[in-house]
Amino acid sequence: MSPSSRVVDNVLIYITTFAVLLFLLITFLLVYFTVRYRRSRNPRPAEVPVNPWLELAWIALPTLLVLTMFFYGLTGFKFLRNPPADSLVVKVIARQWSWRFEYDNGFKTDKLIVPVDKPIRVQIASEDVIHSFFVPAFRIKQDAVPGLSTQAWFTVNVPGSYDILCAEYCGLLHSQMRSAVVAVSQEQFAEWYNGEDIEIAGIAPPTGPPGGEQLVAQLGCASCHSSDGSERVGPSFKGLFGAPTRVVNNGQTRSIVVDEAYLRSHILEHDRDIVAGYPDIMPAFKGKITDQELDQLIRYIEELR
Repeated sequence: MSPSSRVVDNVLIYITTFAVLLFLLITFLLVYFTVRYRRSRNPRPAEVPVNPWLELAWIALPTLLVLTMFFYGLTGFKFLRNPPADSLVVKVIARQWSWRFEYDNGFKTDKLIVPVDKPIRVQIASEDVIHSFFVPAFRIKQDAVPGLSTQAWFTVNVPGSYDILCAEYCGLLHSQMRSAVVAVSQEQFAEWYNGEDIEIAGIAPPTGPPGGEQLVAQLGCASCHSSDGSERVGPSFKGLFGAPTRVVNNGQTRSIVVDEAYLRSHILEHDRDIVAGYPDIMPAFKGKITDQELDQLIRYIEELR
């Protein structure tokens, strides 16, 4: 499915093959020597003469074997660390607990849409804690570290959907931090990327500023807040606007009515007036969302009354 998976698998098969062969050899010799030199056949112990060539062989051969594993692995590591010059670059933004993908043409999605048979270089960053971008199908795993830009690359040879996971424990909803690489033909991708009327994996190319529902997906709001009234780690958006709500600020509980001012302050800062009964885990979006996007998000929540 991907050159990167073949490289990793080949190294693993190589190391596993010799490990199994050595295990079988050592087990055979252990059984052989136990039977061959048992006490009933050798009642008087005898000193075995030193054989320098034998000792040199069992030092040199394992050393050479381990060196071949090292250089085979190093070759694969260099391959994985050096993306082709013609790679398609996509920014990967990790945050608790969602992924956002940004393309050079300005598209922002919550799934990684890529063309088949085209090298993809992902530039990975985190907005809060350490995450790890992990695509098991491609054997790709790279940490997303706050304040540091990392990268990985892969090529998909078969169209389809491939899971993206976070492989670094990053908080309460770590296990739900999932997305997908969606690989399509180069023709389909070109149409979608150029803004033509085509939808891939439920994602249509934006024809203007993102709407509220798009923002909920892009910003990862849906990982904590539902839009249908169901309970999650945060309060549901449905029925939230205009509802009397009890909030906690510096240990003091009071009642408020959720309005635009509260939502705007809470989304940007989130350092006070936490809805009672819910953990204080929401990240602040100040500097990470435009005024226009904030207005769209608030309007979306308001419409869910």
